[in-house]
Amino acid sequence: MTETIRPATERTDEGDAAVPTGEVERLTDQAAAVVVPPEIIANSLGEYVRAWIARVRFGESGALPVVVGLIVIAIIFQSADTKFLSAGNLVNLLVQGAVFMLLAMGVVFVLLLGEVVLSIGFVSGIAGIITAELVQASTGWPWWAAIIVALLATAAIGGLQGSIITRLGLPSFVVTLAGLLAWQGVMLLILGNGGTLPINDQVINNLANANLDPAVGWIVMAVVVAAYALLLWRRDRRRRSSGLVAPPASLTALKIAAVAAAGIALVLICNINRGTLVPITGVPWVVLIVLGVLASWTFLLGRTQFGRYIYAIGGNPEAARRAGVDLTWIRTLAFALCSFTAGIAGLIYASRLESVSTNLDGGQLALYAIAAAVIGGTSLFGGRGRALDAVLGGLVIAAIYNGMGLLGLSAALQLVVTALVLLAAVTIDALARRGRTAGR
Repeated sequence: MTETIRPATERTDEGDAAVPTGEVERLTDQAAAVVVPPEIIANSLGEYVRAWIARVRFGESGALPVVVGLIVIAIIFQSADTKFLSAGNLVNLLVQGAVFMLLAMGVVFVLLLGEVVLSIGFVSGIAGIITAELVQASTGWPWWAAIIVALLATAAIGGLQGSIITRLGLPSFVVTLAGLLAWQGVMLLILGNGGTLPINDQVINNLANANLDPAVGWIVMAVVVAAYALLLWRRDRRRRSSGLVAPPASLTALKIAAVAAAGIALVLICNINRGTLVPITGVPWVVLIVLGVLASWTFLLGRTQFGRYIYAIGGNPEAARRAGVDLTWIRTLAFALCSFTAGIAGLIYASRLESVSTNLDGGQLALYAIAAAVIGGTSLFGGRGRALDAVLGGLVIAAIYNGMGLLGLSAALQLVVTALVLLAAVTIDALARRGRTAGR
């Protein structure tokens, strides 16, 4: 079998490209559908690499810029301080970046539609407050019930904001800005000025502070890699047996090997003792939470009808509407999922501090989340992006703050550097978009 690689805007099974123009074309034969450039056929790994290079030249660079950026950041900070790539600091970086990654994964749903969301920072704080209140001794709720209620509440908030945007036709910027102010006010009403609400449940506090046993970490890694390998191999075999295009077997094996190598490296680093007075080893729970959300949202966006509709609306909303896609329902659900993910981030944030307070800067968190998604490769113009982009962008944000913190640089300089990285990412996105347009 050969593999069909679409170098411009069509989303493939491998998720290399982002805007599923091919789905739009299958949904509708309207002339407004975007035309896909000629296909490139890959019979072997070598041809696949050459096709990938052609796609990069065409303007579809995927995750390449952010990966290169992470490498450059690591080299710079490691040269300035050898502690940057130490096991203890790398694990701390992952824990620090978890909130950015989760918030950014929520933002991806909205950015794919070409919309914006500013309220997720304080929505995440609402999740923390609800959870903390319900697990108080006077309330006595079990931790799992408190988490479920908090996440459902944040999803309802997102659904409410999405309904206002879609049904009343108001700009998402204005509605979510109003949400930012309103939910910040709710937090102040509940906690009071300068107030703090402790979380009296060890399970919730462990979400961001506890680690797996080293042996359990290896078992979990092996199970995850085996499951990924099985799903990937079965999918490609099923496509070949159905007469559909599928990647070369060598490429599939290479992907599995890369995931296995990454898993082994992660567990090895986390299992190094990073404690001073007492031993601290093992993979943090929060890493598994981030990976779980990443896998879930990757499947939702890449393997379900809802995900295809998200990309179709972002790529060409009019074509999607004429094809019978319910734009109102899909867009509202996207805002609900965004806030739901923000609720997960809020639980992690509160867990790490073991409390919720009015010191939460929800506005800044929202801007960092948008920056992380865009830096990772999600387009501000809609229709192009993945959950993985948010994770990579969150790592960039966390690496910048972690590295500059090690060097003792001021918060002002950290903001300036983050702004420059964001501008660079948007510039790359705009140039790539221009290149894809010129290449049609």
